[in-house]
Amino acid sequence: MSTVDKTEAQWREELTPEQYRVTREKGTEPPFSGDYNKVSTAGVFHCICCGTPLFDTSTKYESGSGWPSFWAPVAEKNVATEIDLSLGMRREEVHCRQCGAHMGHVFPDGPEPTGLRYCINSVALDFRPEGGGD
Repeated sequence: MSTVDKTEAQWREELTPEQYRVTREKGTEPPFSGDYNKVSTAGVFHCICCGTPLFDTSTKYESGSGWPSFWAPVAEKNVATEIDLSLGMRREEVHCRQCGAHMGHVFPDGPEPTGLRYCINSVALDFRPEGGGD
């Protein structure tokens, strides 16, 4: 259950059109187009909508999918999932638990130790490098 309660008008005012499309309308950015696909600097990726910490670069890996991929979230309590039956497929959609923002999907084809691939849209994230630098 999300705990951030804003109107659609407030979200539209705070987010760019692309951030709104992906996070509030369950869109997807084109593969290999996001700013964070190749980031390897130590730090944490936060929800672009509410700032909740979601993924750490220590769990990031190159999946070849074109989107930032992680084998685990920072904390299970920070993400929620639900079944997505759109596009004629059965997938598991990933949301920020705090605000309900759509992040991407999780698949069971990732590396150990979890075997999961959290495939996340860059535009849904705000990267904060360790130590505050770029």
